Amino acid sequence: MESLIGLLVAAPLLGAAVLLCGGRRLDRAGHWLGTALAAVSFALGAVLFFDMLGRSGGERTLHQHLFSWIPVEGFQADVAFRLDQLSMTFVLLITGVGTLIHLYSVGYMEHDARRRRFFGYLNLFLAAMLLLVLADNYLLLYVGWEGVGLASFLLIGFWQHKPSAAAAAKKAFLVNRVGDAGLAIAIFLMFTTFGTFAFGEVLAAADGAGEGTLTAIGLMLLLAACGKSAQVPLQSWLGDAMEGPTPVSALIHAATMVTAGVYLITRSGAIYDAAPNAQTVVVIVGAVTLLFGAIVGCAKDDIKKALAASTMSQIGYMVLAAGLGPIGYAFAIMHLVTHGFFKAGLFLGAGSVMHGMNDEVNMRKYGGLRRHMPITFVTFGLGYLAIIGFPGLSGFFSKDLIIEAAFSAGGVRGWVLGGATLLGAALTAYYMTRVMLLTFFGEERWRHRPTATPAEPDVEPAAGRGAAAPGRASGQTAGQAAGAAAEPHPHESPRVMTLPMIVLAFGSVFAGGLFNWGEAFVHWLEPVTRFEHPHPPLPIPVITGATVAVMLLGVGLAWLQYGRRPVPVTAPRGSLLTRAARRDLFQDDFNHAAFVSGGQHLTRSLVYLDHTVVDGAVNGTAAAFGGLSGRLRKVQNGFARSYAVSMFGGAAVLVAATLLMRAV
Repeated sequence: MESLIGLLVAAPLLGAAVLLCGGRRLDRAGHWLGTALAAVSFALGAVLFFDMLGRSGGERTLHQHLFSWIPVEGFQADVAFRLDQLSMTFVLLITGVGTLIHLYSVGYMEHDARRRRFFGYLNLFLAAMLLLVLADNYLLLYVGWEGVGLASFLLIGFWQHKPSAAAAAKKAFLVNRVGDAGLAIAIFLMFTTFGTFAFGEVLAAADGAGEGTLTAIGLMLLLAACGKSAQVPLQSWLGDAMEGPTPVSALIHAATMVTAGVYLITRSGAIYDAAPNAQTVVVIVGAVTLLFGAIVGCAKDDIKKALAASTMSQIGYMVLAAGLGPIGYAFAIMHLVTHGFFKAGLFLGAGSVMHGMNDEVNMRKYGGLRRHMPITFVTFGLGYLAIIGFPGLSGFFSKDLIIEAAFSAGGVRGWVLGGATLLGAALTAYYMTRVMLLTFFGEERWRHRPTATPAEPDVEPAAGRGAAAPGRASGQTAGQAAGAAAEPHPHESPRVMTLPMIVLAFGSVFAGGLFNWGEAFVHWLEPVTRFEHPHPPLPIPVITGATVAVMLLGVGLAWLQYGRRPVPVTAPRGSLLTRAARRDLFQDDFNHAAFVSGGQHLTRSLVYLDHTVVDGAVNGTAAAFGGLSGRLRKVQNGFARSYAVSMFGGAAVLVAATLLMRAV
């Protein structure tokens, strides 16, 4: 079975190579080839999963060594894979949800002239993410980490003819480079401390290393996780990434890129357990981000950006749980899996709405779509109920366990973290109910909009970004596009798009129950992540009741604001907090002031220093020698009398000097 592990990565990697290098002859069938190879990888993962179930706990970790990558004296880097319960969970999520997104993309990208290339990039994304989670050492993980960054850059900027998409791809790439530097430094520290970067050796030796060194490694790993998983302070790229096609958003948010940070922290649990200060910072980052994303999501009218803010918040829950150590590792991964189902379903549902609404993303121009898109309404609605934690659905089980673990942190810290998670649950229910009401309920506001509508203040993003434009409309004339924009005709998406949405809706409903309230999943992961039962200061039924109560409160507030009143097509000015949330709590403004403007001033200062001091010194020296040589040149005039005078003067100086020396 070990020989099958490498094929998990090889199948989508082969698809990427064939689709990107095969040329236009594959345009007609390339999308099916890419989807088939993603499905092959999922089938291989399922075979390995059932084989793993047949083994005892101690025999479930499989290794495959392919070759020695860098074999030199004192430095050994291998291309080797490690398949255990943690990586298997990610393999099934990545390939399963990824295959459904491939299938959905067949319909969504049907009329895009570059569809073959799009599927090549999707296959490359899957291969890079699989390499990341299957790597047996941190250095090979870094290769997959960078591959994920490259694939996201290519997919976010897939419609690079739009300046906003090109800018969003560049922004995501640059912000992630900051996090990648943290991962590189962590690997350097590991090698200098342990002499290796293999998981088994590093994590086994973590207890014997100095706490200061482990804290530094943990903080650098956290920096890397913040970049990939869009956590504070490296979260600014996530909203802009919605410029890519909607299947890309689903893949990034549900199965690949943003989950990588949670995997990295959980995989490195032994380091954080031995470095409590770094672990505390992880918890703080998670708590701040879950509230940050929830507040931003409450004010977004762009349906994809509202869901993006939701992802930021939900990943914050996972990071917080992972920062709690053994009482939270398994719950973080459990919520990651359930989130993979309902968030993929929500994004694909948003894409289905856009498909029927001529790629309109402003929810204030929706309304009443449940009558026109019943399958999308039901599947999106089930994802909505799951993410808000409605009792019995998958999100209820996983989020409730994280809230219990947060209260179990102990002392004031536990009450603060528990309060933050409850507040996040209330805000989640509010902004997701708002999305449901604005999209599927109320009057059909799209019937009354004029042909040309100015951009709404809360839809128009910061400078350098723009609203998503349709990729499928590239063949339309300007008049056709204007007419289509003026008169949308919402309709249900084709079966190739609705089928993946239905499958994901089933996962949104039943995934939590399959985990048996977390017990089965905890036992599955325990050999890898370790587990300690949380002991909250309040009875479990009280915490569960409080979670349901704040969820209902959020739903009720959203209903009072958007369900019982007419929704204006033009967003009102709103409070200061609302305006701040529309601008992502000024994260881009802060980055521009702190880094962009500061960098510009530094650059100008260096240019001035170079021109004035460096060039001045060089040019001044050259001018001085040039002037001196010009004056000395006049001495050589060719007249004998001048030379005679010069010799006479020189002789006089020598005689005077000689007499002076004798007198002294």
